[in-house]
Amino acid sequence: MKQPKSKQARSVARLAAIQALYQMEVSGVGAEAVIREFTEHRFDRAIPLETGPLDSGEAVTLASADEAFFADLVRGVVAQQGEIDKAIAKRLASGWRLERLDATVRAMLRAGAYELAHRPDVPTEVAIDEYVELAKSFFEGPEPGFVNGALDAVAQDVRS
Repeated sequence: MKQPKSKQARSVARLAAIQALYQMEVSGVGAEAVIREFTEHRFDRAIPLETGPLDSGEAVTLASADEAFFADLVRGVVAQQGEIDKAIAKRLASGWRLERLDATVRAMLRAGAYELAHRPDVPTEVAIDEYVELAKSFFEGPEPGFVNGALDAVAQDVRS
């Protein structure tokens, strides 16, 4: 696996991890199969731009991902999911359950909580900011603020 260390490579790895965790949840496929799919077929590949009926046939190449970091996120969330889910659920508003959240938000929170709890090499602010920015790219509503608040609360629990 390639292991670029740039900030952008980590950002791409986080986005891919969210997509992989979402895919695993909706399809039931396992972590190793999803990691293999991403490393063999998605990273460093030209992806067609789909623009509907006016599809130009153009493609965009994704930036290189830190594939080792991606694989660690996916495997780590799966291995530590019980602990991670408890840490997140503890910080949800009264009456809210993790299952009630949008699956993409759930994937973001799980990946972010994993980083906060198990990747001391990643500064707290970096982990939180990255997932808030990803939430902004997926959602226009209150979700980025929710992700920020939830991960900040988890960070207080696991990093203090």
